[in-house]
Amino acid sequence: MSQATQQGKPPVVTPLRVVIGLLLVAPFVAMLWVGSYAKVDPTFIGIPFFYWYQMLWVLISTALTVIAYLLWQSDQRARKGGDAK
Repeated sequence: MSQATQQGKPPVVTPLRVVIGLLLVAPFVAMLWVGSYAKVDPTFIGIPFFYWYQMLWVLISTALTVIAYLLWQSDQRARKGGDAK
């Protein structure tokens, strides 16, 4: 059980938490929408689009996850009154 449930408080959905969720879901949507990248052209340094697009999403996913983590940390600090680091 989560800490909020144990204390009898429902989890809070804030706009920041919605943004965090969208940042984490975006890579899944991009990779599950195969029709958008199931092609050969345009090639990049001889690599078909199908491959370099997926590898680009590895980097994008990393950046989005880091941003989501930093936003989550700031959200947790704000909920605890700003005293946590």
